[in-house]
Amino acid sequence: MKRVACAAVLLWLSVPLVLAQEPPPAGQAAPAAAGRQGGLGGRGPSLPPIDPPEEWLSPARPKELIEFDMMTWPEVYDAIHHQGKTVALYYTGGTEHRGPQNVNGGHTLMARETAREIARRLGNAIVLPVIPYSVNNASNQQTGTLGLTTEIQAALTERIAEQAIATGFTTVILMNDHGGGVNVYGEVAKKLEEKYRAPEFAARNIHVFYADHVYAKAQSDFEDMLAKRGLPTSSHAGIQDTSEMMYLGKGKHWVRTDLLKYGVTMGPGYVPAPPAPRGTGAGPTGRRGGGRAAVDPGTPRFVASGVSGDARLSTEALGKEAFENKVNQAVAQIKEWMATVR
Repeated sequence: MKRVACAAVLLWLSVPLVLAQEPPPAGQAAPAAAGRQGGLGGRGPSLPPIDPPEEWLSPARPKELIEFDMMTWPEVYDAIHHQGKTVALYYTGGTEHRGPQNVNGGHTLMARETAREIARRLGNAIVLPVIPYSVNNASNQQTGTLGLTTEIQAALTERIAEQAIATGFTTVILMNDHGGGVNVYGEVAKKLEEKYRAPEFAARNIHVFYADHVYAKAQSDFEDMLAKRGLPTSSHAGIQDTSEMMYLGKGKHWVRTDLLKYGVTMGPGYVPAPPAPRGTGAGPTGRRGGGRAAVDPGTPRFVASGVSGDARLSTEALGKEAFENKVNQAVAQIKEWMATVR
């Protein structure tokens, strides 16, 4: 009798295990995996990963797979464990007004193209989803900006870097395509690099690095080049940004090229566009136009364009130069750093 009871218990325990290995019939949902996360699936952090079935890698998958969010999880697993793509590129773009000529997502659009080209040239990297927000503040006049606080940016960067490491990447490269609040990347990289040098983690050979040349140095060098050529320099939405968006977004309408004549700092000394109607813009009183407060009805008002500098001489050719400069700066810096940690 005891033998029969034991056999029944073993049979009862084995049924879920058998079912877990069998795909459900067509049209029937698979049962949720319990794992260690209470029904969220996964093998749990205490068990080493194992290869998924080869059949889960589609023969029809794209030849170039370098973007995390455009890959299936078996494709990411295969890239990390069998193709040596153990470098994760974390790139922050931004949503910000960029003059009347450029779309607000310019930082993110440029960041994605830049990150993909960096991954191609490194050969061992996967691009994580580009973060579309950076440290900034919204405006009710130049209505194109959505920003984060420094604290949120730092927390987000650290969290995603740690998640990339938990996924299996051994190197995380932090980069940004925006100015303002950029100290957080260096601070997060330093914090995590120190963490993973501790004795309990050192054997895993995990590294986190902030590659700042892709934006700050590349931008400075390009502006110096513009000055040498007698072209106007800018700090926001000028020739460099606008040209790069024209080059990368050709045919995609990232730049309203018919509005380039307005892509310049507005105000005294620059009057390429007519002033706003007199007395408009008293946002707090509920009147048309937005603005901070009512003004003297007799005072002409200028609506700031959102450009700091002059973008009117932007070209696709200059945009290609700006793009190549960013990619070359980033790849050179990353490779130089990698040589020091191997």
